[in-house]
Parts: sequence; C-alpha cells; structure tokens
Amino acid sequence: MSTMKNPIRTIIFNFLVLISSAAVSQTPLADEHQKYKPDNRKLYDTIVYMDSVFFAAYNTCDMEVQAEFYNENIEFYHDQGGLITSKQEILESIKKNICGKVTRELVKGSIEVYPVGNYGAVEIGLHKFHNNQEPAGTLSKTGKFIVIWKNDGGKWTVVRVVSIH
Repeated sequence: MSTMKNPIRTIIFNFLVLISSAAVSQTPLADEHQKYKPDNRKLYDTIVYMDSVFFAAYNTCDMEVQAEFYNENIEFYHDQGGLITSKQEILESIKKNICGKVTRELVKGSIEVYPVGNYGAVEIGLHKFHNNQEPAGTLSKTGKFIVIWKNDGGKWTVVRVVSIH
C-alpha cells in the first residue's frame, strides 16, 4: 500500500523524516566549535601573544609599535569603513579617530588560530571597542575579526584584517 493513499502513514513518515533531519543538523561540528582546542599550541600562544602586544599598543596609542605590526601590503576590510590598502592611511586613521577615544577589549577565550602552511596563521576572534567619550558603563557591541599573520623568518606582521561590528 502506498503512503500516498494512507494519510496516517504519510504523517508518520513525514514526522520520522523531520526527526531524522533535526538529529542530523545537530552534528558534532557545532560541539567542536564550542570546544576549540588549537592543533598547534606553540603557534596559538605566539599569535595570542602578538595580538596582546599589538592591542596594548593600540589602546595606549603607541604608533611606533603599531607600525611595526602592519605589513607594507596590508589590506584592512572594515564593514563600516570599507577597504584600506595603505599602511600609512591606517596609522593616520588610528591616530586621528582612535587614540585617546577608543579602547579594544578581547572577548576572553574567543581566539582561534589556524596555521597557513609555509606562510603564517589565521586568527579569528571576538572583541569589543569601548568609546571613552561615552559615559562609564555604556555597553559595547561585540564584533568579529579575522587577521592573517605572515611569518617572515620569525617576524610576524599583519597582512589582512577583516573587522565586522
């Protein structure tokens, strides 16, 4: 007997398909993402350290240290500001718009680091920017970032940034 002629069988069949689909959609991938563990702990520690040094300079307006981090071939993609491909333009923009006005706070435990063979690494994470011109206690929206790090014989530089707020 065909399921098309028996509405109860059709309903039961559709219900089983729905339950099966729901079970498949809850794959281990979602759990793996929540339980990120770096494949290369040394690389992870290096990039997390570099991130902390860079943003300490960012938060204290140490333009000299920031300049050392940006590669000459930088591409900075910002969801609101667009694309900047000039290292000098990025530094001038930070000095004009960020220094003394904005600080960055990393969302603890959010950094993921993935090796890029014979090149460097990809860093992915979450952060918040606090506008120091706003009243204390003003909440900052969490943003996502992706940074491509290049390793030139032990000297790490930032070559690509994607910043989404």
